[in-house]
Amino acid sequence: MAFIQIIELRTSNVDALKKLNREWEQATEGKRTARRSIVTQDRNDPTRHLIMVFFDSYESAMENSKLPETQGFAEKWGALVDAPPTFHDLDVIEDR
Repeated sequence: MAFIQIIELRTSNVDALKKLNREWEQATEGKRTARRSIVTQDRNDPTRHLIMVFFDSYESAMENSKLPETQGFAEKWGALVDAPPTFHDLDVIEDR
């Protein structure tokens, strides 16, 4: 079953966050299980962002989380957000 994780966060430094995301993508090339990600910004509150990450399954998302690069990324990422992020873990039950 496909799986999507939505990460809700606040940051006033989205450019640094996007740069860090690109570095993680390069570091995990050929290893990561994330298939796609979309970074969004709230039009009414430019510090609020939602990141949607798509996986083949919940299990593949957990594999991705265990990568050493992901662990290191999470520590650096934490320094760029204004408050702890909220994670929404979603099983895809229909995709049209």
